[in-house]
Amino acid sequence: MTSLKPQSEAELAEAIKSAKGPLHIRGGGTRRTGAELGQVLETSGLSGISLYEPGALTVVAGAGTPLAEIEAALDAENQRLAFEPMDHRGLLGTTGEPTLGGVAAANVSGPRRIQCGAARDFMLGVRFVDGQGSIVKNGGRVMKNVTGYDLVKLMAGSQGTMGVLTEVSLKVLPKPETMACLLIDGLNDRDAINAMTRAMGSPYDVTGTAHLPKGLDGTPVTMIRIEGFNDSVAYRLEQLAGLFPNHALRRETDPEAVAKGWAYIRDAQPFHGTTGDVWRISTKPTDAPDLAAKLDAKEVFYDWSGGLIWALTPAGSDIRAKLGAFDGHATLVRASGTTLPLFHPQPAPVAMLSEGVRRKFDPRGILNPGLMTA
Repeated sequence: MTSLKPQSEAELAEAIKSAKGPLHIRGGGTRRTGAELGQVLETSGLSGISLYEPGALTVVAGAGTPLAEIEAALDAENQRLAFEPMDHRGLLGTTGEPTLGGVAAANVSGPRRIQCGAARDFMLGVRFVDGQGSIVKNGGRVMKNVTGYDLVKLMAGSQGTMGVLTEVSLKVLPKPETMACLLIDGLNDRDAINAMTRAMGSPYDVTGTAHLPKGLDGTPVTMIRIEGFNDSVAYRLEQLAGLFPNHALRRETDPEAVAKGWAYIRDAQPFHGTTGDVWRISTKPTDAPDLAAKLDAKEVFYDWSGGLIWALTPAGSDIRAKLGAFDGHATLVRASGTTLPLFHPQPAPVAMLSEGVRRKFDPRGILNPGLMTA
């Protein structure tokens, strides 16, 4: 069966309207999405930046626009996507190019989410085609436009099950003048989480906290990032160090080295080239060490002060059964021959509401069927 590759929003609407069966929505092909049922519908033809106003901190682009193209345009104006979207290719062993639509549809966000918010918090407006082939526009193209935010955020993270994005409007932010990282060596998981939460609770505007029980040299390292103007970063780095007088500290002030270290966390590089399943567990930081101990994992590391656990487990491990009921959810990011659902099952009342909303936008159930449900 040949793929559908519409070159315009109108062609996309017609393709969905005339579809006789399920459609598997594909952006850049960098992430696997469950059973991938039905005919492939590619969005790569809906590409290009249609509006970029650096002074208004706003960019508008087609859903199929490669993320690299957007980041290059922003970089030329010393701006960036503050939510630090992850690149899944190394972890999943995929090729292709991450696209803006894929980032928005999956709400892909990285380590800075703990400080500035997720992708959905930077989405100003969307255009999409619903499961009936109708074109829907919601939100705006400038930050002062606050109408329709609920639907914009509803599309973020919907994984293409309610509509196929054609255009996304985003708020962007200036790049900082520099960045630095305070490194604490030798902490166990619980002490590391205490240190990270203490740093996040300080007045020093921390933009990232992570802990690797096995750093590059095999020993534990806790990472605390700050960004901003040179003098401010230097001052805050020393003030942060003063919070931990009895710890083994190192200071990394080379911005390139700091960026490389945080890309290591953002893209889950500790698990690149490994075998087994990869899970993301979202929870309260204070619960993270006890939950990690239940996993029987090959390896774990922590982001978001422990609010996000990355776990590498033996293939086919049902870690949801191991964890039992807990305050959070577990998402299967990389699976090896398992039929477990990718997303954490919702409580029955919430699942009923979610399915009802999906059916409003996709009454035939043809858009990525089965992806968000067991």
